[in-house]
Amino acid sequence: MKLLIDHHLPFLLAHGGLQIQIEQTRRALISSGVECEYLRWWDKSQSGDVIHFFGKMPTHLLHFAQSKGLKVVISDLLAQQGTRSPGRLKLQKFLIRSLKATIPGVIRPYNWDSYRLADACIALTSWEAFLFQDIFAVPAEKLHVIPNGVEEVFLQSRPVPRGQWLVCTSTIAPHKRVLELAQAAVQAQTPLWVIGQAYADADEYAQKFFQLAKKESNLLRYEGPVEDRAQLAGIYREARGFALLSAFESLSLSALEAAACECPLLLGDLPWAKTVFQQTASYCPITPSTAQTAQILRRFYEAAPGLKPPTKPLTWIEVAQQLKNIYERLPKTSR
Repeated sequence: MKLLIDHHLPFLLAHGGLQIQIEQTRRALISSGVECEYLRWWDKSQSGDVIHFFGKMPTHLLHFAQSKGLKVVISDLLAQQGTRSPGRLKLQKFLIRSLKATIPGVIRPYNWDSYRLADACIALTSWEAFLFQDIFAVPAEKLHVIPNGVEEVFLQSRPVPRGQWLVCTSTIAPHKRVLELAQAAVQAQTPLWVIGQAYADADEYAQKFFQLAKKESNLLRYEGPVEDRAQLAGIYREARGFALLSAFESLSLSALEAAACECPLLLGDLPWAKTVFQQTASYCPITPSTAQTAQILRRFYEAAPGLKPPTKPLTWIEVAQQLKNIYERLPKTSR
C-alpha cells in the first residue's frame, strides 16, 4: 500500500497547527512502515493506492481519484461550525438539504459532498464527528475519530518548579484572540508570555498586539516563535499555566503539547475543548468583556499551582497506527 498526502494551501503562505499535523502525521506513518509521499501535482508518473487529503477536497478531484481506482481519505477541521449555536447549526443543515434538493448547483462550489463521498472521513473530536454526520450526512461506517498527537519530546519532559508566567502559544491573528488575552492579562496584572508569530508583521491586528507588548513589557513577554521543540517543552514545564481563548478552534496542538507537559490549561468555553479535556481543564467564556476575562484569568492564575494535570494526549505514532489500520481496511470496502 502506498499513501499520497495532499493539501491545498502552500505552507509558505500560512503557517500553523495544520502544517505541524501534516508533517508529524507523515513522519509517524513512515516510522510505522507506511510508504508515504506528498502528492506531486506535476508528476504524472507518480502512483499510489490511497490519497489522504487534509482540508475540504474539491469534489471533482475526488471523483477523478476514485475513477483511477484510488481510495480517498479526508481530514478536515470544522472549527467555525463547531462554535455555532444549535439554532445556527440546524439552519445550516436545513439550507444544505433544501438547496441540494431544489437547486444543487448553488451549493456545488462548496464541495460539501466530498465528505460524504470519500472512502473515509477523519474527525479530530467526537464533537466534529457529530457535525460531519449530522450536517454533511457522512455515513457512520465511514467516520472515524482520531485526535492529533504530540511529539515524544513533550511527553518525556521532566517536571521542574513552576514559574510566574502564564504562556500562550498561538498564531497572532484575530480568531486566536491573542490581543484580547493580553489586554485581560494587563488588567488582571497576571504575567503572560506569548509565543508565536503573525501571518504578516504588518497586519493591523498584530501591530496592536506588538505595541501593547512593548508598552506593558513588565507583564507581557513577547520574543516571537520558539522553533526548538525541546526548549518549548521546557517552557511549558516551567509555566504557571497555559491560556488559549480562541474564537474558534478544532483541536489545538499547542494545548495538547502543554497538556503533555502537565501544564494547567485555561481554554475558551467551547465544545472542542470540553469534549477533549472535560474536567481536567479550566474554561473561560468567549466574551468581548475584558473585565470578565481578566477576572477569570486572575482566578486561574491564583489556582493554577493546585490544579490537577490535564488529560495526556496520544503520541504521533499512536495516531499513525490508527490511520494505518483505516488505510489497510479501505481496499476491502466498496462504494
